[in-house]
Amino acid sequence: MNLDNIKEEVKKKEGEILHFKFNGSRNQIEEFDGEIVKAYPSIFLIRLKGKDNQVKSFTYSDLVTESLEILS
Repeated sequence: MNLDNIKEEVKKKEGEILHFKFNGSRNQIEEFDGEIVKAYPSIFLIRLKGKDNQVKSFTYSDLVTESLEILS
């Protein structure tokens, strides 16, 4: 899947509550539920569910490299 296809898929899922898995540094794995609130040309924002409106930002390359996975 190329970068343009991934950007389209993220844009389609904007506003949905999804389950994510993030493989961080030093093999730390974090799973969370959240809503893709905005998709920009280089990044997209996820508002975490039940975390006082905490927002995380990710790049589309996080999805390409599978550092971030959308599980649902």
